[in-house]
Amino acid sequence: MTEPEQHASSQSLPPHVQLIQMGTAYWASRVVYAAAKFGLADQIGAGAKSAEELAGSVCAHAPSLHRLMRTLASLGILTERTERQFALTDLGAALMTGAPGSARASLLTVGSHWFVGSFDNIIHSIQTGETGFEKVQGMPVFEYLAQHPEDASLFSETMVGVHGEEPPAVAAAYDFTAFETVVDVGGATGNMLAAILTRHARPRGVLFDRSHVVGDAPALLQSKGVIDRVTIEAGDFFETVPAGGNAYILSHIIHDWGEDQCLRILGHVRQAMKPDGHLLIVEMVLPAGDAPHPGKMLDMVMLVLPGGQERTEAEYRSLLSKANFRLTRVVPTDSAVSVIEAVQI
Repeated sequence: MTEPEQHASSQSLPPHVQLIQMGTAYWASRVVYAAAKFGLADQIGAGAKSAEELAGSVCAHAPSLHRLMRTLASLGILTERTERQFALTDLGAALMTGAPGSARASLLTVGSHWFVGSFDNIIHSIQTGETGFEKVQGMPVFEYLAQHPEDASLFSETMVGVHGEEPPAVAAAYDFTAFETVVDVGGATGNMLAAILTRHARPRGVLFDRSHVVGDAPALLQSKGVIDRVTIEAGDFFETVPAGGNAYILSHIIHDWGEDQCLRILGHVRQAMKPDGHLLIVEMVLPAGDAPHPGKMLDMVMLVLPGGQERTEAEYRSLLSKANFRLTRVVPTDSAVSVIEAVQI
């Protein structure tokens, strides 16, 4: 069944059923999180195993584990064979550690206590405008990640998985051949920059992010074959950014912050860039009206976790004007994000 057909099928249900399905959707998310947490896909591998065979290695109660595996089979993640043994489906194989798309890391992140706890406090966020995360943890999310390197590493891998289709789409949609130096501000492990340099032979890249984030970058850039074209610099974009670039990319950075913080980041970029340089903001641009868009749900994540927001084109135009930039165009891509291009006023 295609996505439009599924949507139409859902809409044919009585309104109360649709609402209850939305409200109970977290049941499935917690079941899949448990599968990721126990590492069931890695434990099962290419064969078939029963809960009794797995219970010891994953430190689980065998009868309860069997019930979990039976439920995962109903979701299409496992398939039950004879003698209570379960094997991976193609869907389940995507849960293996290191599988393309980083599904396991993504599930471990979005199902973690710090992520879920933020959403548990969504009422607080809507009432006050403050993040649910800070209410629970007592500090901003990026400060927390700086103090928890394992969570930070999983978070970086999650961003590659969740936004994995975006870098090649951005590299294909926007012409980077005019630039000698592309600076990726807050570029994490370099996935976006690697996609751009792989497709466009001319530019060199500068990858800039905090030291605990860029530590994982050399391995990724090496695997993509572009490490010899990238300079890695560690720092804080609230203090400064590398100077002298022709193009400055802010990919999923602006949506993380409130307006005052965004203006501070944009001010540093404006000061650092060449006079004829281009600012390229990669974000989900929200459509007007009732039109569905993944950015509208992501906006709730921004509300409860970092305290930022997703924006419409008009809201980006206004923000950029306050930072002395002029929005020149919005370039759509074959993904959920667009490239918001701006130049200095």
